[in-house]
Amino acid sequence: MTVLHTARLRLEPCSPEHLEGLHDMNRDPAVMRYITGRGETLQETEDMIERVQARWAELGYSWWSFLDLATGQVVGAGCIQHLGRDRAQPLEIGWRLRQDRWGQGLGSEAAQRMASFAFDELQTPLLCAVCHPDNQASAHVMKKLGMSYRGLEHWYDMDTSVYDMDRAAWLARSAP
Repeated sequence: MTVLHTARLRLEPCSPEHLEGLHDMNRDPAVMRYITGRGETLQETEDMIERVQARWAELGYSWWSFLDLATGQVVGAGCIQHLGRDRAQPLEIGWRLRQDRWGQGLGSEAAQRMASFAFDELQTPLLCAVCHPDNQASAHVMKKLGMSYRGLEHWYDMDTSVYDMDRAAWLARSAP
């Protein structure tokens, strides 16, 4: 399983060791507002970790826990997965952060590193991202990453704003 690093974060595949930190984040209704509309139970977070570990074993990518390098605390989570969890769909990037870490650039920092993993290591031709149409903070991270708005589409049982970026755009953006 792949561990990624940024200037301020260590991205580790989600594991039972992260349960308390992930649950603290996922039970916050403000964090989950645009994802499920409610906080998660401890059992839901445990089930998520189990599903994610199975995907890591099968695919070699899934969800990471974002660990703050200074404190070792879980401050967020993010993924590279197939859009709609359907292997026929392109890869999707996603993230969430603890509320006390919003507005510090950590989402963009982690997204940049996960996108690099998707394009450079997995060689994906296209990377998508979805968010609730009202989630301007997440859309901002998508735009900052270099993604373009594709339109409204129905994913994860809701209408979502979809952004994407192809490999050529990533390479052009990453060129010196």
